[in-house]
Amino acid sequence: MSNAIDLISAYNRIDARLRALYRGKGNLNFTDLVRRCAEFQPTVRKYEEELLSCARLRNAIVHNSTSERVIAEPCEDFTRLILHVAELICAPPKLSSLKERGVTGISAAAAIGEAFLVSMKLDYSNLPVYEGDRMMGMLNGRRLVRAVGEALDRGEDLDEFLRRPCREIVCEEDMARFYRVLGRNDTVQEAIDAFSDNRKLLAVIVTERGGPSRIVNILTASDLPKLIGLLEDGARQ
Repeated sequence: MSNAIDLISAYNRIDARLRALYRGKGNLNFTDLVRRCAEFQPTVRKYEEELLSCARLRNAIVHNSTSERVIAEPCEDFTRLILHVAELICAPPKLSSLKERGVTGISAAAAIGEAFLVSMKLDYSNLPVYEGDRMMGMLNGRRLVRAVGEALDRGEDLDEFLRRPCREIVCEEDMARFYRVLGRNDTVQEAIDAFSDNRKLLAVIVTERGGPSRIVNILTASDLPKLIGLLEDGARQ
């Protein structure tokens, strides 16, 4: 297969994927589509100029070639680069490519005071709470401090309050507002988008299947440079 055919095939794959990503109205040409997607898609932003060059080269080949003669044959290096970019855009790396962390949680039956101690000793800002093998929620420093403040405001004995089970202060609203649960087979781009879509997001919780199962990773805003680098370069952790 010639480099020209490979480049056109990669162009078509990229074009289809960008149109799916952009989800905008109107029939944008490829150049405008690349520029629009570069505003929010790291891979497109990094390779914007190469994609625009690909479009110009593709147009020359398609519109000026004949059945007897291909007007231009892309060089090997540029063709290989565009194929690589097509792979990154159309089949982005998954969260399973990240090194899994040993995420310690706490039982829903454990005392609230124990949650404070575990969070302090492990320096956890987000502590998973489990009901058996099922993650029922997260406790962060804000929730713990607020729960203690509310107990004091009610006039409760603090020692007695700290002996109560964690499940009593887990808040479902916290999960909806401050966390996003994804699975190992979801993409790195989805994790990046989660932080972009919700400025209040504290963490992306990565579980085996994307539901309330075993946590294999917790990603915070401090992980964004690594996620973007993985998306841009296709590196494996």
